[in-house]
Amino acid sequence: MIASIDVDPQKTFTPLCPSELPVIEGDKIGPALNKQAEKAVFRVLTKDAHPANAVWVVDTPEEMLTPLDHPNADLTWVSHAVPGTEGFEIIPSLPAVTEYDHVIWKGVEPNLHPYGACFHDIQEKLSTGLIEWLAIKGVTTILVGGLATDYCVKTTALQLKQHGHFDVWVNLEACRGIAEETTIAACLEMSEAGIHVIQSLDEFSTM
Repeated sequence: MIASIDVDPQKTFTPLCPSELPVIEGDKIGPALNKQAEKAVFRVLTKDAHPANAVWVVDTPEEMLTPLDHPNADLTWVSHAVPGTEGFEIIPSLPAVTEYDHVIWKGVEPNLHPYGACFHDIQEKLSTGLIEWLAIKGVTTILVGGLATDYCVKTTALQLKQHGHFDVWVNLEACRGIAEETTIAACLEMSEAGIHVIQSLDEFSTM
């Protein structure tokens, strides 16, 4: 059984919201995510849902990526993906939230800033239920796409592989990364963990 996961394909991570965390071409991956979903029986959506008063929020991009002495918020970021704002919305051409088979909202607590969709906390103690839901549905193979390759996509894929023991495929055609260097490093880390990192669905096979 195959599942397709759209990881945080939200306007906050695209040029549509330039004052948040814009990823180049982040708003262009909708068609590739839809194509990926055609290979699957189940389609899952994950969304960042962060309060504006989170402990990691800073005012300017220059203040970002500063390490924090906090167990479940490791770096500073500008405010993003706040429910009720444009940045919280998903990018054009994707289905309505209610058309997905399962949805995960993450980062709702002001002192938690998880990257992966499988745990609410960075320490990976508090499950979101995603792994359990996939297991109950009989899923064995997972296609992953979304934003951004070097953060939430990478962490979600690693969690699915390490904790769920699924056959995980990251479809780069349906992803975009924040920076080239960290994206290359993320792809290497995923590959070393036994995840299939592919350039397009032409390389996908369940055989």
